[in-house]
Amino acid sequence: MAKNPTNENNSYKKSSFGPAFFFVDARRRAALAAYYEFCRLMDDIADEPTVKNPTQALDFWQAEISRVFTNTPQTELGKQLVHVVRDFNMPPDRFLLLIEGMRADLQAKSYATLTELNWYLHRVAVVVGLATLDILGVSGNAAQTLAENLGRAVQLTNIIRDVPDDAQLGRVYLPDDLLQKHHLTRADVLTGKPDERLANALQELAEAAHRYYRLADENLSLLPRKQSLPCRMMACVYAKNLAKISKSGFRFVRPIKLTKAEKLVGVFHACCKTLFK
Repeated sequence: MAKNPTNENNSYKKSSFGPAFFFVDARRRAALAAYYEFCRLMDDIADEPTVKNPTQALDFWQAEISRVFTNTPQTELGKQLVHVVRDFNMPPDRFLLLIEGMRADLQAKSYATLTELNWYLHRVAVVVGLATLDILGVSGNAAQTLAENLGRAVQLTNIIRDVPDDAQLGRVYLPDDLLQKHHLTRADVLTGKPDERLANALQELAEAAHRYYRLADENLSLLPRKQSLPCRMMACVYAKNLAKISKSGFRFVRPIKLTKAEKLVGVFHACCKTLFK
């Protein structure tokens, strides 16, 4: 067996999506766990300094995904993904587009406008939503639109939350036109220091995220309640995280995250909204 140039000892339990997995049947839960382990692994390749050659690692996994679709994987995770793509008729782009997004991370790619940023959001978030819906058995135009709106909302929340950490990696995801509007440069953001101009830019980006959350909520109302419950949980948890960040006035020097208790409150609210609405 070829040596995997990354660490496969990652768990879906580390993900914010973990609690949602317990509300689906064992077969779908196993598939979600395997897919999110892949997502976590790709994210670690792009972000963790312990990965010596991240480009080579992504090359390995791009080849491994090709092997998954020919039933010849070389890794344990690849073997699990064979069952996922077979059982849920999942297309290769659910994996390959995510890898493309990770390559953009490594290149510290910049985006001129929010519309251009959507290219990145699609690869690192929307495609994950589409894969999740594949596994949950939810399809159609409403599902596609949900993945687009919720994926964009979630990833914009991540971008806002992680500005300090991304700055340490030399990355700025805020669109250039937003920076210019608030008289900022990429160098200003890379200092990682709170700034009134940056706070205003993040607030404007948060307003875009809120619009996507509202649209996603409308999309969820058109889908089967119990099948889409994990998606509603994701929406509630991330929206609460954005609300917590907003309370700081968008002035922070380290990412503001939810506690475990706060995440559970989000899960509880999602359950109530789904089961008793």
